[in-house]
Amino acid sequence: MTDAFVVGIDMIKFGRFPERTVPDIGAESALLALDDCGLKIQDMQALYCGNLGQASAMVGQRILQEIGQTGMPVVNCANACATGATAFREAWMSVKAGVYDLVLAVGVEQMGKGLLGGVGGGKGIPREGLLGSGTMPAVFAEAGQEHANKYGTTFEQFAKVSVKNHHHSTLNAKAMYQIETPLDVVMNAEMIAYPNTKLMCSVNVDGSAAAVIASEKKARELGLMARAVKVSASALTSDPWQERDLVMPDVNTCTRRARDKAFEMAGVGAEDIDLVELHDCFATAEILHYENLGLCDEGEAGRLIDEGETALGGRIPVNVSGGLLSKGHPLGATGIANIYEVSTHLRGEAGKRQVEGAKVGMTHVIGLGSACGIHILEKVAA
Repeated sequence: MTDAFVVGIDMIKFGRFPERTVPDIGAESALLALDDCGLKIQDMQALYCGNLGQASAMVGQRILQEIGQTGMPVVNCANACATGATAFREAWMSVKAGVYDLVLAVGVEQMGKGLLGGVGGGKGIPREGLLGSGTMPAVFAEAGQEHANKYGTTFEQFAKVSVKNHHHSTLNAKAMYQIETPLDVVMNAEMIAYPNTKLMCSVNVDGSAAAVIASEKKARELGLMARAVKVSASALTSDPWQERDLVMPDVNTCTRRARDKAFEMAGVGAEDIDLVELHDCFATAEILHYENLGLCDEGEAGRLIDEGETALGGRIPVNVSGGLLSKGHPLGATGIANIYEVSTHLRGEAGKRQVEGAKVGMTHVIGLGSACGIHILEKVAA
């Protein structure tokens, strides 16, 4: 099997675009990624598209109607919050296997308003209101409280995650929100589901991101290795059956299993990672994932945020983009947007938010239901 590299990647500035269509939003990032490596849609051999809200609408083909229908194969996928990461992984696998030399992966979403999750249709006893709540704020509030009960994690420590990520967003022109939120402002904001206030919840936005993936042979042939980023590992997991899942979702296990698979595939460990873009759908989630991803020992996540280890300039910067809390969380696009952020740092092109000396980065997304996607990316040696 060949190595596969990101040779072109970009994302649009996340925001609200009610006047636009999903294919139009996706087409913009696709063209940006193609421009990033100086290629055209006619050079692509396949398209892999991730979208959740219009999963049955053949969004990938509709994007090609915007930028050029070449007759290439198109794969559309939906996998909860891991949708974009799954599309990217499928594109990566096709190059890795030697089926194609140049492929395009696009993640796109146009979000509504309100809470995610909750009771759907079907028969039987609904869990909502009887066994807890299926809304995502409630699920991650419960998970945070479980961590607090076990390790003494405080409301203030959870809130510090939001302070950090909102600060990072002020350095990222593509983030939806670019504002500072001091600790007292975060803690005194409207309570959504304790301990998550409104400023500790991710932002529902519209957005898209896209990547061009090439085989090593093709990247060298086209002279694209100077800015190429190696995809050293791609892991995708779902939850094994557990008795607790009958009453309370497990937001940890599929991440830990994907982490182990990714580290083994890439031949690295947590100590080798220079920056991480992880799934901070809520401030509580980021704290949990410090431990799930092996960034610290069990029960040490609160200390990490207290001591600034995960802030820009710290030992292991996390969500320097501003994360989902500030950059925004368009479900189908998030996985590739995370890869864009890490790739930008590995290329040394992140400007004021640059993680100096970054050589290895990790991206992580989790969709309850469940799916977890982790990618490990490496700077190509000169």
